[in-house]
Amino acid sequence: MVLLCSIGLIVLISYDCFRNISFLANDTYMKIQFWICLFFIFDVIVEFFFAPKKWQYIVSHIFFLIVSIPYLNIIEYYNISLSPELQYLVRFIPMIRAAYVLTIVLGVLSTDKISSLFTAYVGLLVATVYFASMMFFIEEHYINPGVTTYWSALWWAFMDVTTVGCNINAITPTGKVLAVILAAEGLILFPIFTVYITNALARKSAVSAKTAQTASAKTAKTA
Repeated sequence: MVLLCSIGLIVLISYDCFRNISFLANDTYMKIQFWICLFFIFDVIVEFFFAPKKWQYIVSHIFFLIVSIPYLNIIEYYNISLSPELQYLVRFIPMIRAAYVLTIVLGVLSTDKISSLFTAYVGLLVATVYFASMMFFIEEHYINPGVTTYWSALWWAFMDVTTVGCNINAITPTGKVLAVILAAEGLILFPIFTVYITNALARKSAVSAKTAQTASAKTAKTA
């Protein structure tokens, strides 16, 4: 259910983004994300009561609980006035929430710790690129002549995370910050993929060698 709700948030945000509509101005999205946030919080509370090590559970899920609070609905309901810096941060919390939850669920669904960690890294990379491209599009497409469609923003995000570079330059503070984050993430995560593939090939070679050795021993014993 958590995974389905996260995917639902991603679909709603993407749908508004592709139509050049801010999801923050969509009443339907605001209502749906409010109830999804309540479900996330309820899920954390229920799991807390069933967790054998409660303090460990709190430490490992505190960030999830923080991003699950429906800040946008609270601010809208009470007409809270925020500074431009806080408004800038709060508006992207739905994207952070959806990406974080999706990454956690993908990691949990893996069969072993190594695959779980690798899946979590892949999920984090894909989610970061996707949501960064939407943030970049929302902030830049009105003033940046190079960002005419969402696909231009997605191309920029992919080129930036691979540190190859792109002919589209960020203009807004958001775009510049995202450019640094994506480049740093690419430098950190791509070597992990190389190590994982190398270890996987080494394990496969070791298993093949052991199988061949066993088969050879059986043949010699039969002879």
